[in-house]
Amino acid sequence: MNWNVYLSGEIHTDWRQKIMQGAKDKGLDITFTSAVTEHEASDAAGDVLGKEDNGFWRDHQSSKVNAIRTKNMIQKCDIAIIRFGDKYKQWNAAFDAGYCAALGKPYITLHAEDIIHPLKEVDAAAMAWAQTPEQVVDLLKYVVSDS
Repeated sequence: MNWNVYLSGEIHTDWRQKIMQGAKDKGLDITFTSAVTEHEASDAAGDVLGKEDNGFWRDHQSSKVNAIRTKNMIQKCDIAIIRFGDKYKQWNAAFDAGYCAALGKPYITLHAEDIIHPLKEVDAAAMAWAQTPEQVVDLLKYVVSDS
């Protein structure tokens, strides 16, 4: 069975590449999907609908266009990995975790120990909490393997 894994959250480090490469190295049958990770492209997603000078409405328009992709990918995934980094607050990742929980989609959170407290509700609904991409790969190997 080919698993569909959605990668959500922080875009400033290479955690996605580490997980994808680790899964490939272990021969796991996984298709990875993700939100647009290029910050400028994501911010400009709604610009095709017309130039918006007001920052609020530009962000609003682009977030709705981005949500088309995100909602569909989360609905189609078998499991989501939701990464919270230490540099920025990832409200979008928290929203994705809530959406997964509402849909009954299993998810794994990936974050450092020092933000356990602010993520306690998000972690409580997760199936697992990992601190490194390598732990995520090991979890995925266990979950997707036949033996």
